[in-house]
Amino acid sequence: MARPYSDDLRERVAASVVGGRSARETARLFGVSVASAVKWSQRLRVTGSAASRPMGRKQERSLAGEREWLLGRLDAVPDLTLRGLVVELRDRGVMTSYGSVWRIVRDAGVTFKKNAVRRRAVAAADRAQASPVEEVSRSA
Repeated sequence: MARPYSDDLRERVAASVVGGRSARETARLFGVSVASAVKWSQRLRVTGSAASRPMGRKQERSLAGEREWLLGRLDAVPDLTLRGLVVELRDRGVMTSYGSVWRIVRDAGVTFKKNAVRRRAVAAADRAQASPVEEVSRSA
C-alpha cells in the first residue's frame, strides 16, 4: 500500500487553494493531482487541517467477550492446543476459527515453547562416530 503524502505538502497545497489560487494551477505548481489539491483544501476548510487520516484500522476482535475465559483456560491447561480451544468454544456455543483464537492468544502475549525435555535433532556431522568393528565373526 502506498504511503500518504507528507502533511507539510498537504498543508501548503491546501493553503494555496484556500488563499485564492485555482486547484489546477496549484496542482501543477506542486506536482500533485488536481483531485488531491481539491480534497486537501476541502479537508482544511472543514477540519482546520489537511493532514492525512491514520491508515488501517484497529479491528475489534470477534472473541473479545471470550478473552478472559480463553486465557483462564490456558492457565488451567497450559498444553491445550489452539485447535482444542476452538473445539471447546464450539461446545460452549461460540462458532469461531483457529485464526481468531490465535489472534487473541497472540495479543495477550502468550507463547508456546517446546518441551525442555525434548532436544533438537543434531546433524549427522555432530553425532558421535560409531566405532569400527574390530573382529569379524566367522561361521563355525
